[in-house]
Amino acid sequence: MTESNGTKNALARSMKKLMSEKSFAKISITDICDGCGMNRKSFYYHFKDKYDLMNWIFYSDFIGMIGSTQCENGWDLLEAVCEMFYKDQKFYRSAFKIEGQNSLREYLIESMLPIVDFMFEDTWGDIEFRDIIGKMFCEAYIMAVTYWLDSGCAYPPKAFVGAIKELIRRLGREAG
Repeated sequence: MTESNGTKNALARSMKKLMSEKSFAKISITDICDGCGMNRKSFYYHFKDKYDLMNWIFYSDFIGMIGSTQCENGWDLLEAVCEMFYKDQKFYRSAFKIEGQNSLREYLIESMLPIVDFMFEDTWGDIEFRDIIGKMFCEAYIMAVTYWLDSGCAYPPKAFVGAIKELIRRLGREAG
């Protein structure tokens, strides 16, 4: 691991710990740096703000998850993402409460749109408003994940994503 990644990971661990103790809005760059024994200059060398750090955490978790998971299709990928959220529930529960520009929600939608478009390519074909329907699915998925996390992940990730998949299948059948 490079020194740069070591620094980023230390800052990420500090952020995750702080988010289990208080809301994101109340966490300062100084808090993050103090939590891992670094200075603000080190933080700003790697990240432009705490939102940038949040997105790096998600990206790093996501890339780590992809590297260790065999996904045959988009549904497998969504299940793997839910596994990632499940393993670090407390952090992601807090992360999804952050709103506005550069939020995890925005980052996730941007990351998911190509996956969702690919998942439903055969189903949607040249459907009118395909871009809007894709974004609507992403928003619905994120809303369902947020509810699932807030309820303490009452169902394991496989069952949760399976229920979403079944709902989509039934809606498609009803529409057809």
